[in-house]
Amino acid sequence: MAEGRVTAGGKTYPLEPPYLVFATQNPIEQEGTYPLPEAQLDRFLFKVIVGYPTRDQERALVRRHGHSGGMPELDEFNLQPVINLEIISAARKLVRQIELSDPMIDYIVDIIRATRSHPSLMSGASPRACNMLATASRAYAALHGRAYVIPDDVQALIGPAIAHRLMLSPAAEIDG
Repeated sequence: MAEGRVTAGGKTYPLEPPYLVFATQNPIEQEGTYPLPEAQLDRFLFKVIVGYPTRDQERALVRRHGHSGGMPELDEFNLQPVINLEIISAARKLVRQIELSDPMIDYIVDIIRATRSHPSLMSGASPRACNMLATASRAYAALHGRAYVIPDDVQALIGPAIAHRLMLSPAAEIDG
């Protein structure tokens, strides 16, 4: 992911900015699903758990796609671009300008470091988690119209930012 290229079938392809990597994972209990190694998990910014749709949402899905037996063709989704590279670049520039004060840096570092010594955790979050949480907090502040990060920004993102980076100790797993 960090190299800006992907290799498939022995051939390497460069990825044009601003590429993103999204991955999905079925529940561990399902056949053919294997957990990623810690080093790979750590490269993802967030872990977002997507539950089942509501009954009404599921009915709408069936109404729209229940006539076909397989995956619809991409054209059937009628997707239209809502953003372009210029806007993405401007947004990234704006996020870099959001102030992350020394006390906020200390706050982020202290939270991440605390995961490494918690007795219920076999392994805590990495230094990469600090950087990713800081950047995400800046983006969150920007989305809320602020030019600076506050603790609420960090608190809103800490769960999805570290949930996939932490490994419970065997005793904590047994205790539930």
